[in-house]
Amino acid sequence: MGDPYQDLWTHPELAGSVARDDWGAALRTYRRLTGLSQTKLGERVGLAQSDVSEFERGRRRVTSLEVRNRLVDGLGIPPALLEQPTGEKALPVAGLRLPGAVPDDDMLDRVTGVVEGTHRADHATLDWLDRLLAQHRRSEDFIGSRPLVGVMREQLRTVVGMHAGASGGLADRIVRLAAEHAQFLAWMAQDQDDATSALTWYDRSHEWALEAGDADMAATTLNMKAHQAWSKGRARRCVQLAKASRWSAPGASLTVQGMAAQMIGRGHAQLGESDETHRLLDEAQELLSRAAARPSDGPAWLYFYDENWFTLQRGMACLHLRDWDAAIDHLTTGLYALPDAYRRDKTWYRACLAHAQAEADEPEQALHTALASTADAADIGRPHAWNELHATAAALTRRGTPHSSPLLAALRQHD
Repeated sequence: MGDPYQDLWTHPELAGSVARDDWGAALRTYRRLTGLSQTKLGERVGLAQSDVSEFERGRRRVTSLEVRNRLVDGLGIPPALLEQPTGEKALPVAGLRLPGAVPDDDMLDRVTGVVEGTHRADHATLDWLDRLLAQHRRSEDFIGSRPLVGVMREQLRTVVGMHAGASGGLADRIVRLAAEHAQFLAWMAQDQDDATSALTWYDRSHEWALEAGDADMAATTLNMKAHQAWSKGRARRCVQLAKASRWSAPGASLTVQGMAAQMIGRGHAQLGESDETHRLLDEAQELLSRAAARPSDGPAWLYFYDENWFTLQRGMACLHLRDWDAAIDHLTTGLYALPDAYRRDKTWYRACLAHAQAEADEPEQALHTALASTADAADIGRPHAWNELHATAAALTRRGTPHSSPLLAALRQHD
């Protein structure tokens, strides 16, 4: 098994302490994040408890190469944090090569210089990284998550590396940006049905959001964990996590509050509780309408959360409530207005529409809708849209229609 604490090294404070060669701070932060005692940590790095205490309190410094190597090996510090960049300057992360995202020479010097440690981060550099993250999010809407995971891990590493030399408001902004990257990585892991990684990244994002005082991101991570619970059929957990989003972050924007209400409603829909579902969805829509009057107040990562997206969410709730006609109506309306740039979402909601049509005893329409989704579901919609298409085929089979055969044949072509 790998080291369960390996992902800790994306934490800005922990990575920064190693970059500063401050081993006392590294040991203190490592123990705070893992909950290990000084004795247990000493066992990992081959030191007595008293030695760990002396280093943490600043009474001793690590001057021996042997002790340094013990710390590096015992704590599992990634080699990239220990390397000193040499040679010709290069773009620090693959994401900087995205079409339309290439910085001008001055910005390239800023970003690369910060990564190489030749000067401190500044707000102009972070402005550019904010824009780059927004472009990655929009790209993921169309190409799906799989091509972007490696890019985003490297980009997060770049952001984390800036923390060591920052202080005050700039340091807070770097932690906030790290939280946004971690939330995006969590979403992509969830999209690929990697529940363990998704929860790990959501927890990391939540911690950083609290550290940075970002109520919107702290609440969003709980909303997204609720969404993950919903996707696994854990309706009660979905409801409780979304409720926690509301009471734990009362300062969150109207948009984020609306998403929490909507997630609670979806959990009740999964439980078959129609009245509570519609009451909460109405509340969520009212919050969304108020938020639309103040668009600058909402967080950048909820750019997709508008009236049309909410129409699609109503369709999903109706699907759970087995109100097939209402589900078809909402999903059809929402899909018609959904831009082609949202290729991943279109694939998912088409698969859901096909399922609703099959359950409503509309086999020809269900087959037509499902076949229109199959190629994209195989390309960017696995496993969620793919599973929904199989549910459509199962519904057609239960009803004894011949339309299940061509759908199953199309699915087998891509399996």
